Amino acid sequence: MKFHNYILDPFQEQAIQAIENNDSVVVSAPTGSGKTLIADYIIYKHQNDPQRIIYTAPIKALSNQKYKDFSQEYGADKVGLMTGDVVINPQAKILIMTTEIYRNMVVSSDSDIKDIAYVIFDEIHYINDIERGYVWEESIIYSLPEVRFLCLSATIPNAEEFSRWIEAIKKHPVKTIMTTQRNVPLKHLFYDYELGITALEKISDALNMPQYHQIFKKRGKRQRIAVPEPNHLDLIKELGSEKLPCLFFSFSRSDCQSKARELARKNLFPRNARIIEIFNHHLQKAPQDISKLRSTAILRETLPQGIAFHHAGLLPVIKEAIEDLFSQALIKVLYATETFAVGINMPAKTVCFNSLRKYDGINFRYLNTKEYFQIAGRAGRRGIDTVGYVVSMIYRPTFSYQEYQRITSKDTEPIKSQFRLSVNSVLNLVGQHSAEEIEKILRLSFYSYQKFGDNYDKIPTKVLLSRYYSILRKLKKFGYIQNYQLTEKGDFSARIFADEITIGEIFATNLQQQLNEYQTLLIIGALVYEPRATHKFEPGFNTEDLKNLKSKLRRNEYLAREKKFENLDLITALIYPLYQGKGFFDLLELSNLLEGDLIRLFAQINDRIGQIKKATANRQLLNKMGNCQGIIDRALEGIYLVG
Repeated sequence: MKFHNYILDPFQEQAIQAIENNDSVVVSAPTGSGKTLIADYIIYKHQNDPQRIIYTAPIKALSNQKYKDFSQEYGADKVGLMTGDVVINPQAKILIMTTEIYRNMVVSSDSDIKDIAYVIFDEIHYINDIERGYVWEESIIYSLPEVRFLCLSATIPNAEEFSRWIEAIKKHPVKTIMTTQRNVPLKHLFYDYELGITALEKISDALNMPQYHQIFKKRGKRQRIAVPEPNHLDLIKELGSEKLPCLFFSFSRSDCQSKARELARKNLFPRNARIIEIFNHHLQKAPQDISKLRSTAILRETLPQGIAFHHAGLLPVIKEAIEDLFSQALIKVLYATETFAVGINMPAKTVCFNSLRKYDGINFRYLNTKEYFQIAGRAGRRGIDTVGYVVSMIYRPTFSYQEYQRITSKDTEPIKSQFRLSVNSVLNLVGQHSAEEIEKILRLSFYSYQKFGDNYDKIPTKVLLSRYYSILRKLKKFGYIQNYQLTEKGDFSARIFADEITIGEIFATNLQQQLNEYQTLLIIGALVYEPRATHKFEPGFNTEDLKNLKSKLRRNEYLAREKKFENLDLITALIYPLYQGKGFFDLLELSNLLEGDLIRLFAQINDRIGQIKKATANRQLLNKMGNCQGIIDRALEGIYLVG
């Protein structure tokens, strides 16, 4: 069978047959095997009927990429985008959005969710994410009965269990399609400072040699021989031109930039003036101040040799330029963080790992097998390479043969439910369902199915409803629910999808009338700011507005305990100059936040403003939110949020 001039693989044919039968489909296949072609078929099949297609992605960057791809293929008039801070053509035939947006719409029974044929969940294995996994579960649970799903993922060992859960709760057939075969097989190698690129067993043998553990005397002290760390420059040299292009993954943004500069200064590759021409062409549509950024300066130094970096801290136009250059095979070595491996279909001949350990926000840990194979799967270009190389750097003092073998031999991580009720979930349950319906809905989670299988509806009521009742008590205490119905404040917060009670206590009460635009931006900024130990800010502004705001917050029982407001003083360094009319590049000078991080901060503020506007009918509040949005939009003029 052929589709779009491609001869389909058996797993693609099976998926398309299931779609022809109007079944849901769960596809588990290695990265780069052509899963997206199945999504293309759904769009092609429904292109001339009145039904719509929803395409959801786990990160905004992937949503934006799909928006561009589908707009080129089907026409911009047929494609829409919703990512919180950006809404384009929301009534389009093909609507692309982050999974959170879809979840929020179906949970709140948004009127825009209608006439849907299929919802495509890209990277469905994100259901494993401890913080966000519940989003995918609720998206499936609350979808309308007539909706069908296409769930795409890298290898899921328990894909059949996941399919049976959907089939059990949605009452329609779900086809499970699994393949482990890659079009371009992977060769997993390792880099050791002494042995170079080699097999894992040879490193293990070297470590077990008696002389490796020898101890010698120096000035009366017993010391081990120092073991140097492996160097990325030596690895790139050993790869040679025959194993390029290379995607070199590091879990540090600054490390990506510094490594690119180090490699460029070795002058290993010939210069290509065309690269800078293309780069400059992309920057023509950006503000001139973009050339003053440190990241831009480094890229101008590295790009002539085909060396670049890519991470979430870059401006969208810069990422777009790098992706364009990479797609044109003009980049030889790209240092990237793991976000480059999510969804963006840009394979290379070789993938290198700076380390198989990462910092997850709490501590350092080994990658799990799913994380490793998601990234490793970018190695090997279909139709170009006969094999894809994956090379992981080894540091002997922390080397564990068993761990490295486990991580790199096979993806063994099953998906597990991370279901948890949120305040927003409870508000919408109470607002739209009876007590009997609520209990029935709560039994539908993947957690219940994994615990009790086909007897998921027999989960003990006490276990099932414990968290629900805990949140319910809090909502009753603060006046969001009364007599098992939403109050006016509860109805407002049912349309807010984070910090629901905090935002309700401010913007669904008379307190909002006492706040000006600066105080409003400060509050929302403090709620969305994600503090890091490495963040540094210029001194803040201890104004009367700030003192007055703190005083008002202290008078409210709930707001006085909100930990996020401890950051109010800190973020005045950004929000006060923003309010005073400073532009984006001026604001960049006031902290060590990377440009992409600053965009993310403002995008999240705009997202919360949009939620508040959708939740209220208060004209005064709507005007104030519009003014706040205008302040941010002026600061971001010329800085593109789509990208």
